[in-house]
Amino acid sequence: MSFPVGINVPQDWLSEPGQMGRVRDFAARAEALGFDSLWVTESVTNATPNLDPIAILSYLAACTSKVRLGVAVMLLTLHNPIQLAKSVASLDYLSDGRLDLGLGIGQGKEAQFGYPADKRVGRFLEMLDVMKAFWTEERANHQGERWQLTDLPMQPKPVQRPHPPIWLGGRVRAVVRRAVQHGDGFVGAGMASSEDFMAQLGWLYEELAGVDPAGFRISKRVYLTVSDSPQADWERARAWFQAHYGNGALADRITLVGSPALLSAELNRLINAGAKHLLLNPLFDETEQMERLAAEVVPNLGAANG
Repeated sequence: MSFPVGINVPQDWLSEPGQMGRVRDFAARAEALGFDSLWVTESVTNATPNLDPIAILSYLAACTSKVRLGVAVMLLTLHNPIQLAKSVASLDYLSDGRLDLGLGIGQGKEAQFGYPADKRVGRFLEMLDVMKAFWTEERANHQGERWQLTDLPMQPKPVQRPHPPIWLGGRVRAVVRRAVQHGDGFVGAGMASSEDFMAQLGWLYEELAGVDPAGFRISKRVYLTVSDSPQADWERARAWFQAHYGNGALADRITLVGSPALLSAELNRLINAGAKHLLLNPLFDETEQMERLAAEVVPNLGAANG
């Protein structure tokens, strides 16, 4: 694949025991097809199956050898930063440096987890500083409002130096600013429409003014379905969003359903606007969709599009 494309790892299969073989086979096939990365999400209190991201990515690290492994996004403010720093470093070590770490704020669920619900942004930034201290310093030191660390060791360090790439995700301008100031990349949410994402790119390039943008990563999660029967598949897409988000009408605003030519054109709009990477998220028939995307859509993207 000439343009870098990742794919979401399906987990709806996991409503019954004994299904991890399907996940393993999907990951192995994605790697063989040339997808550059496998991605999962974090959703702790969820009505549909969704494994802990550190756990499933550790499993996928053992099932694959080259493909990168990403989470977009982990809800940082629902975690303890010291424990999460250890888990992330361990996963990067287990995968031999293949982890991409997407981070976001906890969707207003902090109180349910016993964490303060106020000053979420300040706590998010301090947590990120705490984790970076453990990853980059021989002995972590940090004196902040909530955490005070003095000469605390943590081994092993992440394989990637200074740490795994940090992608920040969200839908408001403040998140874009934080991504530039504190991260290595920005990942547009799947819940953002193409038009929303293009507006975010405008903010992003304003925030990057005076900064070399060459090393800054920009991706977008895209819900999509290659379809020979669009009317029927739009109904399936609405049912999927109803089951996962309680709002079937979301499909009409943020999902792409149609022919390979239509999907290729819409994805190239995102690329031409500034996306440097795409995270494709089929909604159903995931293995068949992955095969069709690899054969009929991805070859048309980016430089291959002329």
